[in-house]
Amino acid sequence: MDRGAPPALAADGNTSLWPSERGARLSASSVSTIFTRCRKDLALDEGLDFHSLRRSYVSHLIEVGYDELFVQQQVGHEHASTTSLYAHVSPDYRARTVRTALDRITAPLRETK
Repeated sequence: MDRGAPPALAADGNTSLWPSERGARLSASSVSTIFTRCRKDLALDEGLDFHSLRRSYVSHLIEVGYDELFVQQQVGHEHASTTSLYAHVSPDYRARTVRTALDRITAPLRETK
């Protein structure tokens, strides 16, 4: 099955999504090492790690309205509670969510006036 690996990187017959320049799959540790080097070169916060991209992905999917089950399946979590630990939504998103809930709850009260 061809997964669309760039022919310039993948050896013949290699179906790896992210092949290395030698054709083998990149290991998690090599991806982390490359990410750390880039983070340092860009003078980004030391608390940022490769896994931060995964947490950011979850947070952004939630903020733009994707279904929670879809998000959970995207990151391969068995339990929604695990996915919720990944979500670090913005204060603006939290405020909008609370405002929407309050508007929905108070709508019948406003209609009776």
